[in-house]
Amino acid sequence: MRYVSLDLETTGGNFERHQILELAAVVEDSKHPLPLHELPGFRRVVRHPEYVGSAGALALNARLLEELAHKGPNRELCTPDELLPQLREFLLVQGFKTDKKNCVTFTIAGKNVAVFDVPFLRRLPGYGTLVRTEPATLDPAAFYLNWHKDMRLPTMQTCKARAKFEDDTVAHEALADALDVVRLLRPFYER
Repeated sequence: MRYVSLDLETTGGNFERHQILELAAVVEDSKHPLPLHELPGFRRVVRHPEYVGSAGALALNARLLEELAHKGPNRELCTPDELLPQLREFLLVQGFKTDKKNCVTFTIAGKNVAVFDVPFLRRLPGYGTLVRTEPATLDPAAFYLNWHKDMRLPTMQTCKARAKFEDDTVAHEALADALDVVRLLRPFYER
């Protein structure tokens, strides 16, 4: 199965008010997994005229704000209007097909992707016409849940610890976090 591990960094958790700062996507093929560093990846930082956010999210993403403030050339920089057209082109290059309405539909994976990332994506120009996600999503939390002890789904850090990753910290960098989701899902391909 081919899926897209996708992660966002945002100015806060309210998809109606806050903004995407960074989007990264990694294409994985569970039938033919490549070394992580060879997986096709896509990363964009998103420039807005103004930023609205919570203090915690802005502090967490200070490096992105510095990157966005830099005036030099940056091929990974785009506007919200350019984000999904560029993601669509990336997916087409990776062999994803369009439907009868010329929209690229893909299976999405990520930690909390259904309740956090997808609502942000749906607000972008071109969602549903250029690209859209399948209704079902892949969240590694379900694979690392301890049904007898957990009171809630495990966090990304807990998933990484249960998977026995050397480093269980969460990078809060979209590309690194998207790759971690692939690493968390890979042990379950043969089950």
